[in-house]
Amino acid sequence: MQPVPERLPRPLPSTGARTGVLEALAFFRDADFARRRFEQFGDVFETQLLGQPLVFIRGERAITDLLSQPEASEGWWPESVRQLLGSRSLANRNGADHKARRRVVGQLFSAAALRRYTPAIIALVDQLAADLNGASTPVALVERMRRFAFAVIAEVVLGLEGDDSEALFADFEIWTRALFSVPIALPGSPFARALQARARLLERLRGVLERAQHRPTGGLDLLSGGQDEAGLPLTDDDLVEQLLLLLFAGYETTASSLSCLMAALLQHPQQLAWLQEEIEALSWPPAEGDGEPMPRLNAVVQEVMRLNPPVGGFFRRTRRELVLDGVLVPEGRVIQVALAASNRLSRGVTDDLDAFRPQRHLEPDNGLTLLPFGGGDRVCLGKALAELEIRLMAVGLLRQCRLQLLPDQDLSLALIPSPSPRDGLMVVATG
Repeated sequence: MQPVPERLPRPLPSTGARTGVLEALAFFRDADFARRRFEQFGDVFETQLLGQPLVFIRGERAITDLLSQPEASEGWWPESVRQLLGSRSLANRNGADHKARRRVVGQLFSAAALRRYTPAIIALVDQLAADLNGASTPVALVERMRRFAFAVIAEVVLGLEGDDSEALFADFEIWTRALFSVPIALPGSPFARALQARARLLERLRGVLERAQHRPTGGLDLLSGGQDEAGLPLTDDDLVEQLLLLLFAGYETTASSLSCLMAALLQHPQQLAWLQEEIEALSWPPAEGDGEPMPRLNAVVQEVMRLNPPVGGFFRRTRRELVLDGVLVPEGRVIQVALAASNRLSRGVTDDLDAFRPQRHLEPDNGLTLLPFGGGDRVCLGKALAELEIRLMAVGLLRQCRLQLLPDQDLSLALIPSPSPRDGLMVVATG
């Protein structure tokens, strides 16, 4: 009996785009950009965005093939992100340099650090609930969620206070809006303003580090004595760029997740009532070390992140040829893992995946593979802090407030830099 010959990998399908101008316009305007092309070309295909060849992948097989061979790819970001984060940032490093700095900065998100932060986060949730209940006019909940998430990372973790925190927030919003922009610093352009904001941010963060040496605040004392794997302390310039990344990792994704969570629940009152039954049985504020099970809340959070992951995709660049889901991807290709498109795939399920139905996550083997904060050795640094904030906000706010959506507002999502309701999610507290 002759052995069955091994199947050769298939060639990489291409959209045929040459300059990528039209593709780039579609990418930023069409929420279904990737899904439409996956349906046409398959789960691995190549296109061009403004002259940059990009391989898009989705689905469990392709993503597993990529993440199971970490040595075959490296981190990659668009030029605008690389410049705004800085050359020292661990996001722009690979190999041992990346691993060492990640280990140092990761101390700010350890289990011990999260326990330290929890009382202050609870106080911020209580303050927000009181503000919403006391407001005499409709409130833009997205703005409040962004300020809450920023307060956690800037005040609770970094120890900033008052005017310093407000000034940092204003510059950080300018910086964030240009992360995925055209990296040309024309006077008055978003990118030019972001570079100026970056300089001010780094100067303020240097001041934070200097003060922390004399009067440790927040969690920065956890970095004291932090050393890379060669046994050398990180320089202040190095640490400042890691703190800038930390602000983004611990803020933007959390603000997006909180906004999308509240938007989904307020648009689906039956699901909100289902979750409220569990919330009402939980203690608030939670006791220290309280690990009450929250299966319904966990299911709701998973469903929100399935439909609107805070990171729509993440990038890698191949260091050698790779076969992803049977397709040959050459060396030197930039890959975008399309999480949002992957989350609407499930083994054996062909419908219902566009619906908001948290109960699916309580069903055994639902066939879903979810990576809302990225995956592999470059998973989002702020993941654990984000999950803590989301749990505390959901329980604390839903226990203390009854919110209602203002009619006639645009609840569709702006996708850059992270998903967020376009009209700000206007709400009123009804008692």
